[in-house]
Amino acid sequence: MNGPHWTPQEWADGIRRADRAFLGRALSLVESSLEADVQRASELFAALGAAPESSFRLAITGNPGAGKSTLTEALGLRWAESGHKVAVLAVDPSSSLHRGSILGDKTRMEQLSKHPNAFIRPVASGGQLGGVAASTRAAMALLEYAGYTRLVLETVGVGQNETDAAHYVDAMLLLALPNAGDEVQGIKRGIMECADLIAVNKCDGSLVEAGARAAGQLRESLNWFGRDDGWKVPVLALSAQQGQGLPELDEALERFERWVRGTGQFDARRAQQRAHAWDEAWGQFLATWAEGQPELQSAKAQAKSAFDQGQNAQAALRAAFYPKK
Repeated sequence: MNGPHWTPQEWADGIRRADRAFLGRALSLVESSLEADVQRASELFAALGAAPESSFRLAITGNPGAGKSTLTEALGLRWAESGHKVAVLAVDPSSSLHRGSILGDKTRMEQLSKHPNAFIRPVASGGQLGGVAASTRAAMALLEYAGYTRLVLETVGVGQNETDAAHYVDAMLLLALPNAGDEVQGIKRGIMECADLIAVNKCDGSLVEAGARAAGQLRESLNWFGRDDGWKVPVLALSAQQGQGLPELDEALERFERWVRGTGQFDARRAQQRAHAWDEAWGQFLATWAEGQPELQSAKAQAKSAFDQGQNAQAALRAAFYPKK
């Protein structure tokens, strides 16, 4: 990555001051997969030291068109006006062909992007599934170092099994739409089981009654999913564009934050996230290391040949890597 060559300590000091030039360059750094940038990022995090983990992280997820950007801006403005420092990571899908991304969420949050207490960073998913980007974890840590107290991860439009955002946040807010009907069936498992709060958006005008029905359907669906932690998932109806229901959603989020911190769930979730980050990093390291091992690559090619000839993949790998003597 080209640009100013600050020392790791200069960079760390700039981030702690929430200097947007330092922070923006650091976010670009952790998005890069170039070996030199990975090394610089490692030196930067060493200079920053232990992460403060003082923020509250919220993921806003849901199907495309549910109004995630509108709700993110409405909530973000509400928090910024109350004195919180708000940061938004808005993930846009990348093309599976050329890896490009429109990154248009910042333009859709024009008011919030101008607020002095807010920082918005559009990021490309880079083809990663689950509604998040590969750099999400490092980016959220950088924003915490910079003193942001409310972090919002706005995912790409997700399906029922794309629940990776739960590995990065303290709360998951699932956004649904009025006239849900079959859509409720489409979001039943996976994401429903991860959601800590559910909101039916766009409940205004002629859709007020439909929104109330959809909220009722979702409450009924939640009866099929038991939670071990004792939290009762609230389902609210609102209109982010009209500002209706936002105070109730904000109150529900504050209630959840008090609960998650007071019960020890906050620390437990952060510990699980660190464990997931380690497993993820270890798997990536092993895959990269294996590419440089001729014997492993030869066994891999042998297994691939057996697989191409119709053998079960696991059986082919076991035969190649653990040959019988």
